[in-house]
Amino acid sequence: MEVSMRVEQLPHLRRSAPSSSQRRSDAEQPLVVIVDDDASVQEALSELILSAGFQPVCFSSTRALLDADVLDRPGCLILDVRMPGASGLDLQRHLSQTGNPKPVIFLTGHGDIPMTVQAMKAGAVDFLTKPVRDQTLLDAVIAGVAMDALRRAASAVVKLNIERVETLTPREREVLCQVARGRLNKQIAFDLGISEVTVKLHRGNVMRKMEAASIGELIRAWETLPAAMRELGQA
Repeated sequence: MEVSMRVEQLPHLRRSAPSSSQRRSDAEQPLVVIVDDDASVQEALSELILSAGFQPVCFSSTRALLDADVLDRPGCLILDVRMPGASGLDLQRHLSQTGNPKPVIFLTGHGDIPMTVQAMKAGAVDFLTKPVRDQTLLDAVIAGVAMDALRRAASAVVKLNIERVETLTPREREVLCQVARGRLNKQIAFDLGISEVTVKLHRGNVMRKMEAASIGELIRAWETLPAAMRELGQA
């Protein structure tokens, strides 16, 4: 595997690497998790990841990774497919089933077409075979880190909107649901058996508590909520 390339040979990555004064806390820095039972591969990949300005951490098995407290960190995973114990594909499936779909890059010397198809269908960033060009792997890592950043940002928006909905009264939630369905104030009043003036009052409270500047913003916030919460509002 080609791992001799250093940051001097990657000027576009050198420019994007943060200076010490710009570095965020360790908990916020992207972490590239390497899971491979070959110590020499771990070392080579770690040097390459460091040269690109990312922080690597290595594990020799999927079990060792799951026992560590790193999966909540932003970043991505580089997984070998065949390892002692659970395989990289098993780990990918486990993370998806437990609601932690971290971006995964497979790097293996034992790949085949069915395996590649399975990994990509499950959402892998890429499926690479050893030996791999440094730049090809780094491109996949950069894409994986970017994907995770987008996912985490979207999750933060959902979490914030859930917290805001939880400040609403039961009646305000009903009004929110009706507004999101495109119902007019007089229709909402009829459906809920209250006056139109009362609907307007609840609607104003909903807009304020949800911090929505327009009905469009309110509807977009509603659409980010989990389906179960939206269905509850319709009950």
